[in-house]
Amino acid sequence: MRDGGLMKSLLIPAEDTDQFETTLTTASAFASRFQSRADAVALRFAQFQAVGAEPIVAVAFPPTSDTDPETARRARQRFDTFVRSRSLADTFGWRAGEPMDDAGLGALARVYDLTVIARPGAGPDATRMTTFEAALFDSGRPILIAPPRPVLSLGEHVVVSWNQSTEAAHTVASALPILNAATTVTILTVNTAVVAGPDASDLRGYLSLHGIEASVVSETDTGRGPGNTILDATKKLGGDLLVKSAYTHSRLRQMIFGGATSQILSSAEIPVFMAN
Repeated sequence: MRDGGLMKSLLIPAEDTDQFETTLTTASAFASRFQSRADAVALRFAQFQAVGAEPIVAVAFPPTSDTDPETARRARQRFDTFVRSRSLADTFGWRAGEPMDDAGLGALARVYDLTVIARPGAGPDATRMTTFEAALFDSGRPILIAPPRPVLSLGEHVVVSWNQSTEAAHTVASALPILNAATTVTILTVNTAVVAGPDASDLRGYLSLHGIEASVVSETDTGRGPGNTILDATKKLGGDLLVKSAYTHSRLRQMIFGGATSQILSSAEIPVFMAN
C-alpha cells in the first residue's frame, strides 16, 4: 500500500442510535488505514423530520435544549464503550461542548479532512438528511458514508464512479489520497448517465500522472436506474469503497425524478466517499 497521506483528521457526529456503532467501525477502519485521528461531537436530537422522496430533502424540527445533556450523555456512553473495546483511546477523542445542530456540524467540519456519517434515511435510527446535507454542502470537505452494517475491508479496491461532470472531477481530486493508497482502482462509467466532458480514458491518464494505475469498466443502465447500476457493478467488481460525486443535477430534480445519488443513499451496503 502506498502512503495515502492528507486524510489525518476525521469528524464523527455522535448520536444515541444503533447506527452510531457502525459509523464508528467505519471510521476506525479508515483511521487505521490512514493513521488518522478522529474526534466525535454530540449532535442535538431532533424530535422528527419531514423527509422527501427516496429520501432526498428533509427538514428537522429540534426539541428544546432541555434534552441536550441527556442526548450527549448517551451518545458519549456509546462512544466510550466502543473506544475501550477497540483500544482506540490514543486516536479517538470526544470534543467537549454543547451538542451541535446540523449547521454547527457543517461549519466545524471545515477544519477536518473528512466527516464520517451514517447513511441517511427516514427511520428513527437513521441519520437525518439535514445532517448529511450540512456535512456535504456547508463544510466544503468530503464525507464518508458508513453503510448500515460493518464491513470487512475499506479502501483496498476503490471504484470511482465517473460521469464526466465538474462534481465528479472535484470528488476524484478530493479522493486522491485514498486512490493512492488503494491496491486496485477501477473507473466505472454508466454510459447512459454521463454529461459532456472527458471520458474514462482521460481520467485514467490523469490518475496515471499521480502514480495511480486504474482499469476502466463501462456499464449500461439495466433499467433499475443509474445508482443501482453503479452499486450492482461495484459489487460485481468486488469494490469495498465507492467514490461518487453527490448531485450533478439539482436535489429537487432528484427528489422528483430520482437519480444516482438518491438510489445510492437508499441502498449502498459499502462505504461511499462523496463530495460535491
